[in-house]
Order: sequence, then structure tokens, then C-alpha cells
Amino acid sequence: MISDSRQQKGFILMRLMMFTVMISSMSALMFNVVLPQISKEFHLSLAQVSWLSSAYALIYAFGTVTYGKLADRFQLKSLLTFGLSLFAIGSLVGLVSHTFWIALLGRCLQSAGASALPAIALIIPIRYFSPEKRGSALSMTAVGLALGGALAPVISAIVVSFANWRWLFLPSLLILVLLPFYRKHLEREPKESARTFDWLGGILLAASIALILLGVTNRTWSYLIYGVAALLLFIARIRAAREAFISPRLFRNKAYTIALALAFLISGIGTSLYLLTPILLSEVYRLGSNWIGFAMVPAAVATSLLGKKGGKLADKKGNSYLFSVASGSLIACFALLSIFTGISPLWISFFLVFGNVGQSFMQIAMSNSISRSLPKDQVGVGMGLFSMAGFIAQAIAAGVYGIVVAQGSSVNWNPLHADSGSYLFGNIYLVLAALHIGILLLYRLQFRTRNSSVAIKPTANHN
Repeated sequence: MISDSRQQKGFILMRLMMFTVMISSMSALMFNVVLPQISKEFHLSLAQVSWLSSAYALIYAFGTVTYGKLADRFQLKSLLTFGLSLFAIGSLVGLVSHTFWIALLGRCLQSAGASALPAIALIIPIRYFSPEKRGSALSMTAVGLALGGALAPVISAIVVSFANWRWLFLPSLLILVLLPFYRKHLEREPKESARTFDWLGGILLAASIALILLGVTNRTWSYLIYGVAALLLFIARIRAAREAFISPRLFRNKAYTIALALAFLISGIGTSLYLLTPILLSEVYRLGSNWIGFAMVPAAVATSLLGKKGGKLADKKGNSYLFSVASGSLIACFALLSIFTGISPLWISFFLVFGNVGQSFMQIAMSNSISRSLPKDQVGVGMGLFSMAGFIAQAIAAGVYGIVVAQGSSVNWNPLHADSGSYLFGNIYLVLAALHIGILLLYRLQFRTRNSSVAIKPTANHN
């Protein structure tokens, strides 16, 4: 039983986390706008300067599960202090950089620090809130992500309009202001004595993630083959190691593995909302980058305003209810996009509201469901894997969407879609709507009770 005073501390911590995630999300997205400018300044190709985003992504993917693993052994206060300090150091390095490679070092340090946030943002609600209160807590992270996504292009445009792109590192230093408050309110947790850390397992996991992501994003088969080989070696390692980087018994938890697979699919589909939309608005509607940004703002604003509502629905009516609401919203979004792509872009902007809000609600429902499927000693690494799976899904989906868009289509799969210039997008959105119908049916089949706290039970804690 979690006391009221502990839950009150939890609400303070999650408010802090909302602003922390907002700053981190802004930092991750702001540099995408200025890559062409950086390319010209250093006389590098766009492929070379894109490492400011790619390196950030690769480190972030592995860091989420590593911090989750460490959270089962070390104090959250210590991990968060290290992560935020490293993030701030990276921001300072980038701010004073005079060469591209120093700026890249700053971004890598930022990512190594910021990757502490996803797992810890999911662990705090588990440790500080009773199950019936976790939805509201988890929703604060969703609000922070939405606010960061909405503010990133605006702040980036403002900063580069009167200052050098290096000043984009400056807002990230604000994260240090929040650190003393974390240290004040995070309580010490009882921990087991330190055990051997499986460095070989961690290295193999990092190598497999990096190679697979590089293979997908660069469409290089050799990287994919090496990545799969590293993944197989990692699986062999954790099966043989006495203290494995990730315990194999985590994957014998049926509820967890099914929920993790669903979360992977959901994240991959959700990537279309922010990846395909700019392509659609550019290729079909011929909008400039500024107008594309404006078209996507209403969805981000709606998500930030309604994000907490999703958490309250989960607490009041259960995860299954919230999941159904989220599914309905996403299915409606993709079905409407499939039918009406080609009409006024104002309608596209309106349809995206259903998609973004639905995706936010879906993440809350899945976070809550997965957290309840884990025994206490596997919460850190389990939630870290959940964060990492979502990130990998987004990267793989981005590569898949890029390949599909490049292929084009002259065939119309949706008889209600009439615009011949956008058959490709109509077909993609139709497939995504169908996938979400399948996901909803599978979720309701697996977790069919009113409240997932009843439907999902942690497996016994044994070897």
C-alpha cells in the first residue's frame, strides 16, 4: 500500500518530469530544422550532418534500457542526477563548439544523459502511486512530450532568426534548475547488494541496436545481417550468463511479452503521424515548411491539453476503456485521412487531432498495462525495454514508410477515396486503420476485463 504522503511526492516528481521531458523533447527535435544550415557552414553533406540526429537516436535507444537496468540496482536520485548533469554538460559543449565534431560530441553527451528520462519517467509512477492512480501520473509525461513537440519548431525558428544555430543548445541548460527539486523529493529505496554487471551482454545489445537501426535507415543489408547476428549472440549470452544484462525469465512473462509486441506495433504506426504528414502536405498540397509546421500545431496543442484527461480515464474506468477510446480515435483518424486526403489541408490538420490525442491515450494505456505485468525486481529493465522497443519501432517504421513512399502507387484500394493524386497516402492510411482494428481485437482478447489490474498479473519471481 502506498501512503498519501508518498503519492503527494509522486505528483510533485511527475510535474517536474513533465517539464524535464518537455525540454528533452525540444532538444531532440530542434536541430532537424537547421541541418541544411550546418551543412553549409562546415561544407559537409546532409548525410554527414544528419549524424547530429542519428547519433543522438542511436545512443538514446540503448540508453533507455541501460538506465532501466541500472534503476533496479541504484537509487533513482543518483541516476537522474548523473543523467541530467551529463545532458547539461553536453548542452554546454555544443554551445561553445567551433567545429562540427565538437558539436556532435555535445549531442552525444546530451543523448547519453537524456536517455535516463524515459525509463525513470515510467518507474516513478510505479514506485510512488497505487495502480488506480498511475494513469494520471503517466499522462503528465505524455503532456510534456506533446508540449516539447509543439514548441520545438517554434523556438528553433525564433532562435535561428536572430542568432547562430549553436544557441539552440542554450534552452537545454534550463534542465539543471530542476535537479535540486528532484534530489529533494526522490526518496531512497531499499536495494539489493550490488551484483556483477553483464558488460558483454550490454555491448552485444548496443551493437545489435546500432547495426539494425543503421541498416534500416540507410537501407544497407550488411548492417542488418550483422545486427541480427549480434542480436542472436546477445540472446545466447543472456541464456548462458549467471547475471544476465536482461533476465530471460522476463520474456517468459506472457502478459508482458504480448503487451510489448503490441506497444512495438503501436509505436511504429504512430510514427506515421509526424513522419508521413509533412510528406503528404508537401507532395500533395505543395505547402512550404512554415505552413506544414502550422498545420501540425493544432494536434500537438490538443494533445497537451487533453493528455491528463487520458490518465484520469484510465484511473476511473480502467486501461481497457482508455485503450478502446484511443483505438477508436486512431481508427477514425486514419479512416478519415484515407477517404479525404486530397481535400483542403485544414481538414487534414483537424483529422490529425484525433490521431495525436489517440496516440497519447494509447501510450498511457500501454504504459499502465505493462507496468502492472511486471514483478517488482524487474520493473526497471522491463520499462526500459518498453521505451527502447517503441524507439526502435519508430526508427524501423520510418525506414519502411520511406521505402513505400518512394515506390508510389497508381492503384486505389479505398473506393471512397477520389483524389487520384494521393492514392498512395490513401492506401497507406487504409492499411494503418485496418492494423489498429486488429490491434484492438487482440488487446481485448488478451486483456478483456474492465480493469487491466485484474487482467494482467505479474509472473512469479523465480528462476
